[in-house]
Amino acid sequence: MKKNFTTLTVLSSLAFANGYVTYEIDGKEYEGYYSSAAKNAPLVYMVHDWDGVTDYEIKRVEMLNKLGYAAFAVDLYGKGIRPTETKDKKALTKSLYTNREEMRKRLFTGLEVAKKQGANTANALGTGYCFGGAAILELARSGAGLKAYVPFHGGLSTPKGQDYKNTKGKVVVFHGTADKAVSMQEFANLAVELEQTGLKHEMITYSGAPHAFTVFGSKRYHEEADKKSWNRFTEVLQETLK
Repeated sequence: MKKNFTTLTVLSSLAFANGYVTYEIDGKEYEGYYSSAAKNAPLVYMVHDWDGVTDYEIKRVEMLNKLGYAAFAVDLYGKGIRPTETKDKKALTKSLYTNREEMRKRLFTGLEVAKKQGANTANALGTGYCFGGAAILELARSGAGLKAYVPFHGGLSTPKGQDYKNTKGKVVVFHGTADKAVSMQEFANLAVELEQTGLKHEMITYSGAPHAFTVFGSKRYHEEADKKSWNRFTEVLQETLK
């Protein structure tokens, strides 16, 4: 696998690093976003929603920086691929849902890229939003060495032939009870599977919260669920990353 890592830094008030990171996988360019509040800060590894790395992910990265963490929003689509039409978003996510090996390759390469920027990948947690939530659970099942996996309103079903037997960190799920894209049955199935596997987990639902309830400014934004889930997330960070 060919890799060519180039950092494009931007002006920032943060103490350490802040900027877009361009890198290659199999000759194709990708562009994530890395920012750290301090050298050797604990890392939050973030997977984007189905529209790619946008201002939303960058805002979340900045929120994590203010709490003292480093964060890397990995790019699973490719540099400049930021779909705005639903059909394009569906096509891009489907291409990875149907090729889990490729999804994992991009996820693991992203961790390598974050490490090259100075991230402490030995003291790290993974999170993701919607599509990114499903992707972070894929990383969990792969046996990656992160300390926890935290999907926000993500896809929760386990692909045929997969399980959580190799998962090394705990799983914390934030879900909207009013989510019509990911059913409460999927939520319950995952809870049962994690319990049967003996994996430490925590699963929380929020009444009235639809799919994508954390997305600022959208019609689906649910302020109470967003704030409560973020507050619990910050507690999980403190409990998990020392």
